[in-house]
Amino acid sequence: MFAFLGLGSNLGDRESYLVTAVAGLRGLDPELQVSPVYETAPVGGPQGQGAYLNCVVKLETDLYPRELLAVAQGLERDAQRVRTAVNGPRTLDVDLLLLDDLVLDDADFVVPHPRMFERAFVLAPLEDLDASRVPADWRSKVPRAEMLGEDLRKVGTLPGS
Repeated sequence: MFAFLGLGSNLGDRESYLVTAVAGLRGLDPELQVSPVYETAPVGGPQGQGAYLNCVVKLETDLYPRELLAVAQGLERDAQRVRTAVNGPRTLDVDLLLLDDLVLDDADFVVPHPRMFERAFVLAPLEDLDASRVPADWRSKVPRAEMLGEDLRKVGTLPGS
């Protein structure tokens, strides 16, 4: 199945955390695709957070959804992510956005990601990888999308991607 994962970081060496996560995911699919990187303002959570670096990866895998979730959580643990506040700052966040056309609605695991269509920092890099996966009019529906110049800025690509 094809999986799209969102990666984000706003603590420490943000780019290094993303590069390390992509390297870990290349173990599942050496041909994975990586979107451009966007710098974004934090959405929700405590005041005073730094800006995030965000990207989306597309990979092919034969792992079951919960196995892929375990890989994502392992990458976060390897980055010493500490969960102290909802939407709080983090070294690495790895979200399973889409798994082919699979729909899961378990109490602890929902796919497609339940808030992805509200978040420009997910939709812009996802659109870069596969425009068919995002609504054509997403910019008019995403909160603060009219401020894309301030809140969502393409900053380049990850080394080695």
